[in-house]
Amino acid sequence: MEGARLSGEIEIDESYFGGKRKGQRGRGAAGKSIVFGLLERDGRVYTRVVSNVSAETLLDIIRKKTRKGSVYYTDTFKSYNSLRRWGKHHRLNHSKAFAHKGKNHINGIEGFWSFAKHKPDNYHGVSKSNFVLYLKEMEWRYNHRKENLLKLLLDVYFGYVSA
Repeated sequence: MEGARLSGEIEIDESYFGGKRKGQRGRGAAGKSIVFGLLERDGRVYTRVVSNVSAETLLDIIRKKTRKGSVYYTDTFKSYNSLRRWGKHHRLNHSKAFAHKGKNHINGIEGFWSFAKHKPDNYHGVSKSNFVLYLKEMEWRYNHRKENLLKLLLDVYFGYVSA
């Protein structure tokens, strides 16, 4: 994210990574890593592994990583209840619909979760010790999805890109 705060229309969600599909899924599932995500529509994504999904934890990240006055889109999770202090807040009740009134959805961040969860299959899984690095790689790939990744990597590695 290079230090810049996300702004404009921002989708917010949390997801759970790791473990087998047996037993409880989502909130409360044992042995899973909790990942919190912010997605600027038509822009960048920011992710962070968190130890819990309390309002204090999530709102602190939102405050540090987004510009006040942005438009926030979330589900109805209670930790987002006081988000309106930072900007306009739209909620989507997943039990009723996945999208409402055109723009009121969190399909972008849900798409990122799908992208990030599909890639470990290519790596035959990711160890818990390397999970944060993997997550940041997926974030970087997503944020540079419209660019020529080979040129970017050559520039990072060699400090230049030949014509």
